[in-house]
Amino acid sequence: MVKGRLHSFETFGAVDGPGIRTVVFLQGCPARCAYCHNPDTWDVHGGSEVETKQIVDRAKRGMSYYGEKGGVTFSGGEPLLQGEFLIQTIRALKKVGINSIIDTSGTYIDEFTEKVIEECEMVLLDVKHSQPEKFWDITGKKQDNLLKLIDLINKHGKHVWVRQVIVPGINDSQANIKSLNEFIKRITHVDKVELLGYHNLGVEKYEKLGIKYRLKDVEPMDQKELNKLSALVSF
Repeated sequence: MVKGRLHSFETFGAVDGPGIRTVVFLQGCPARCAYCHNPDTWDVHGGSEVETKQIVDRAKRGMSYYGEKGGVTFSGGEPLLQGEFLIQTIRALKKVGINSIIDTSGTYIDEFTEKVIEECEMVLLDVKHSQPEKFWDITGKKQDNLLKLIDLINKHGKHVWVRQVIVPGINDSQANIKSLNEFIKRITHVDKVELLGYHNLGVEKYEKLGIKYRLKDVEPMDQKELNKLSALVSF
């Protein structure tokens, strides 16, 4: 049995996929997103060791609230970093009647990724930016893995919720939304597109960890402006 590394749990999650969900935040992330509010998830050796049974036992506590749509969402960090552990755990959850969703930025792919996509119920896809050069600026990673992941998602017919964080001065323009609309056309089954307003609530974590916060002078996204941009989304 493969063991994983856990950052934390969140119970009764209502925004991380359909229905009420137990959110499992796995440790480790290859990207260094400029606006990440959980830099404490980056270190692949951080968090605590966890076994599949522990996650299944924790998830079972919420079964009476899941209904037909709810279940478990694996987030992070970047959950695909722990692909072998995910496959094992998703299968164990299926055996007790709990579905699993993967919340990923598409910044990492390995030999386990396709099987993870095949086994999961659906995918929450955090598209950092539709343009390759901006994607690099935000994440420090090339966009290639995201495109490969989309191909795998389409191959296995998985439904997707697309998300993008909107940051003032970086992607808060109508041109960006137009570009995003074009980008997501390459995804076969898009059920929802959600624009999330940038906030700076994670700045203190950077200070405690001794990490420079690149967007310290950027103000949170104005909700009215975010609403205007959201109205331009089409898929």
